Amino acid sequence: MTSFSFESKDGKKIYTYKWENLNIIPKGIIQISHGMAETAARYKEFADILAENGFIVYANDHRGHGQNVNDIGELGYLGSGDGFLKLIDDMGILTDIIQNDYPDLPIILFGHSMGSFASQRYIMDYENKIDGLILSGSNGAQGGILNFGKLIATFESKLRGEKAKSNLLNKLSFGSYNSKFKPNRTEFDWLSRDENEVDKYINNPLCGSVFPASFYRDFFKTLQYIEDKNNLSKIPKDLPIYIISGGDDPVGNFGVGVKNLYERYKNAGTKYVDYKIYIDARHELLNEINRDEVILDILNWINKIISK
Repeated sequence: MTSFSFESKDGKKIYTYKWENLNIIPKGIIQISHGMAETAARYKEFADILAENGFIVYANDHRGHGQNVNDIGELGYLGSGDGFLKLIDDMGILTDIIQNDYPDLPIILFGHSMGSFASQRYIMDYENKIDGLILSGSNGAQGGILNFGKLIATFESKLRGEKAKSNLLNKLSFGSYNSKFKPNRTEFDWLSRDENEVDKYINNPLCGSVFPASFYRDFFKTLQYIEDKNNLSKIPKDLPIYIISGGDDPVGNFGVGVKNLYERYKNAGTKYVDYKIYIDARHELLNEINRDEVILDILNWINKIISK
């Protein structure tokens, strides 16, 4: 593994990891867009397996996350203006760097959770940059609740400041996620059935932070954007999309939202879209007790796509 930083449009340094096996001729690139309140470093095991199978892997810490934050207290603050849109722009810059370094290799974007929603917008705003998309721990239409959430987030960020942590929005967003898994061992039982992985998340100072209202305000804007039919029409019809989720993942409404997302893409005219729901698995499929099965399925799908 190596690391480097690139400069965003607004002058921020974006910390990035790169994994590759120099003894294998590469057959493709995987760009990872990680989830909320975590760091790209958590994808090391997945990236190592991908590298052993002939893929070069890039994963940047999103702005407001991981090594991009000097003060732990500022985790989740994405910057002035629409910070979430800037986060997606950062992903586009990284893709440009990859394409410049490896112009002849296909690029597959892998987005998890928050990163999956960023990826959903990415394929609307950055057409024809990638050759395939995998969405993990995602969801489909969420409707009118987004207006309510954005209203609260906008009000609170004006009242308390752009960097002020929002316990209210944290509770509204995640408060019910653990309810299915009572009696709860931790606040994050919903992440995985693997208790060791949950504990590693809890003990990582870069994970699990309460984010500011400004983050939610900008995030909800993108969630509304990706539900707009006009924006759905921007997605290249021949872009292969693979949606994976745990059957016990509250983010995907226990499979219901995942099927909704699949239908959204089908109705938009996407030719190559498929999904798989892993029964009893929770939110972080790459850290679940059946992770080997999940990763094998991912590799099989990627190899099928790049061989076309």
